[in-house]
Amino acid sequence: MGIDALIFDVDGTLADTEEAHRVAFNLAFDRYGLGWSWSRTEYRGLLDVTGGKERITSYIQSLPIAPTDRRRLLELVPHLHREKTRFYSSMVNDGGIVLRDGVTRLLDESLHAGRRLAIASTTSAVNVDALLQSTLGARGLGMFSVIACGDQVKQKKPAPDIYQLALRTLGLTADRAVAFEDSSNGLRSAVAAGLWTVITPTFWTEGSDFAKAGLVLPRLGDPEKPLSDEPGRQLKRSAWLGFEELCSLARPPAPLDSVQALYRGIA
Repeated sequence: MGIDALIFDVDGTLADTEEAHRVAFNLAFDRYGLGWSWSRTEYRGLLDVTGGKERITSYIQSLPIAPTDRRRLLELVPHLHREKTRFYSSMVNDGGIVLRDGVTRLLDESLHAGRRLAIASTTSAVNVDALLQSTLGARGLGMFSVIACGDQVKQKKPAPDIYQLALRTLGLTADRAVAFEDSSNGLRSAVAAGLWTVITPTFWTEGSDFAKAGLVLPRLGDPEKPLSDEPGRQLKRSAWLGFEELCSLARPPAPLDSVQALYRGIA
């Protein structure tokens, strides 16, 4: 079977957004006078929890504070997250975030080949909309047949729910699509949904366990910014991941059986 759709995570995969998210969280905390400031090292650890509201909740649960203070802070979570989203959207709309190398090229190649694109992300729809319109312009939202976001499912990544939702909405089985992720939680989610997965790590996720990925590349690459040691290391056609090579890697030819091998004179 061929590949009919490409399903992308957003944060870290389409764009390296995590620094902007970290800054937005800290601005929200400051707005509420909480005295919290997540460092890059601390935030990297907090990314083990998927979802912004869930991340704040997990942080509050870890604080050595009285139960009454904890309850008060937990009640603030929706307000903190809403404020954080406003700060983040402002940074995105100001052009502070760009898509990672090769993303726009691969999106265009896939659409040109008649394939569909989808998003499966734990971030909010507001954040997705802001990023797509800021980086891809007016055509951004229309490029994707399905946009599945975290609040639409009961369990966020690493549960497979978000990818299962994307597949159901596309009307496809997992063998007709591939996933793109940057994190171990995202990989676990995609693999649990049955998807062959490409991983492109960032500073925030490098060094994680990606053993179950179909392909791990530092980035997708572009003719102007080729991948080092490619072609030859993992890619055969070029020093960037193109749509045709993606299809050949994701669905390699089945091995010849003994009859076919004899017929072709290679047994």
